[in-house]
Amino acid sequence: MNGLLLTVCSSLLRKMLRSRNFLQKIRTLIRVPSQGGSTQSKPRSSNDAKVDKEDLRNQAPRGKKRKGQSGTEEKSMRSAEKLAMLQFPPTLKKQLVDDWEFVTQLGKLVKLPRSPNVDDILKKYLEYRTKKDGMIVESVAEILKGIRCYFDKALPLMLLYKKERQQYQEAVHDNISPSSIYGAEHLLRLFVKLPELLSYVNMEEDALGKLQQKLLDLLKFLQKNQNLFFLSTYNGSKNMDKSDD
Repeated sequence: MNGLLLTVCSSLLRKMLRSRNFLQKIRTLIRVPSQGGSTQSKPRSSNDAKVDKEDLRNQAPRGKKRKGQSGTEEKSMRSAEKLAMLQFPPTLKKQLVDDWEFVTQLGKLVKLPRSPNVDDILKKYLEYRTKKDGMIVESVAEILKGIRCYFDKALPLMLLYKKERQQYQEAVHDNISPSSIYGAEHLLRLFVKLPELLSYVNMEEDALGKLQQKLLDLLKFLQKNQNLFFLSTYNGSKNMDKSDD
């Protein structure tokens, strides 16, 4: 497990640079399709919310073998599909739906910079695990470094809605890392997308299982501190694109 996600992150970045089609694909992965255009002024029913939750769940990759897919690729996709079975706590599922509605339907954005930011949250989790285990577990520290790497590189490519892109350009510049600006709201989006990201690298079944347990534990930590880490409401924005992806 030592350095697993850092190695995966490096491999992912190489694939990003080589494949334009890959870039085009991952830009659309975070999108939750709206039901028949804008619902900004239309009250949302419980059925609408249910559809949105289904949309979020259905973003997981499928294990069906494609024509011309190699045995290695098929195994990688099966591994990613197992990782996609991460059980999001119900309150975090609702958080994802609310996040989508705030940005795409109500025209509101997360106020930046966030506090705590992603760096702060990962540090707090490491402190939590260190206290619980009685020692710093190197594999946990390495996984958190990998998650931070994933977040910083994936955020502008696949973790932003179109309405958030101008805000990103204004907030992240020079050598500023997105993980020092964005918070739990965007970190949670990364967890939805990890299966797609990890499907592009080869992982051993044993390593995948261990990684899955670590990610589940981090999700539980986010849930436990949901009131502390997540915003309950977003800010309005005057300068946004009027349409989403």
